[in-house]
Amino acid sequence: MPLPEAACENFAVEYLKAALEKMEGSRHRAVGLLALRDVAEAYGGLAAVARSAGITREALYRALSPNGNPTLNTLIAVLDAVGMRLSASPARALSR
Repeated sequence: MPLPEAACENFAVEYLKAALEKMEGSRHRAVGLLALRDVAEAYGGLAAVARSAGITREALYRALSPNGNPTLNTLIAVLDAVGMRLSASPARALSR
């Protein structure tokens, strides 16, 4: 029995959050890029996501490769294509 759509979306969000936390150091950039690629594959495939994001499939493959270096515009477009958005949070708790 397949998971409900909301459960899949929640899983994708949590998966990306965890992967993006690993991206904080440039040594681990591949973790976040490959996670975003996994999510893009799950949301209709790279060709469909690339079309929706307004970039070529080849450019998306390069951007989301382990050695990729996507622009902020590309990241935002891909996230938008899968129904997500970029957000920020404090890196550490603020002391008062």
